[in-house]
Amino acid sequence: MEEPTFVTKTFNELDVNELYALLKLRMAVFVVEQSCPYQDLDDKDQLSLHLLGYSNGQLALYARCLPEGISYPGSPAIGRVVIDPAFRANKWGYALMQEAIRVCREHFAAEKITISAQYYLLNFYQKCGFTAVGDVYPEDDIPHIKMILD
Repeated sequence: MEEPTFVTKTFNELDVNELYALLKLRMAVFVVEQSCPYQDLDDKDQLSLHLLGYSNGQLALYARCLPEGISYPGSPAIGRVVIDPAFRANKWGYALMQEAIRVCREHFAAEKITISAQYYLLNFYQKCGFTAVGDVYPEDDIPHIKMILD
């Protein structure tokens, strides 16, 4: 399988098919797969950069890059990190996070980046360079931990 191709777009640059695909992927994983009914549409998408990773023309990976102050004061953030289940065996999570970090640094001049990580992915995010800060907390009934990349 070929390596993913990444595209970064503002909300207004997304066409309706791209928006539909990314919302469908987020819903399939975060709501259906994780059995977690939550309000995915949080009015932050319009303020974010959307990182779309394609393989053979299909959306396989996605992350949302948020400017400083949208989710955390003094820090941009990465959120809604998701891989289509059909592509998980490719181990592209690191490539997705490296690209999301690059986008935050390039577009937001980020010295640090903050995430709210699902706790079961703590080791993955540590390998991406993030450090856990504080205690585990529930977010939409799923254990999360705040993490920072300096």
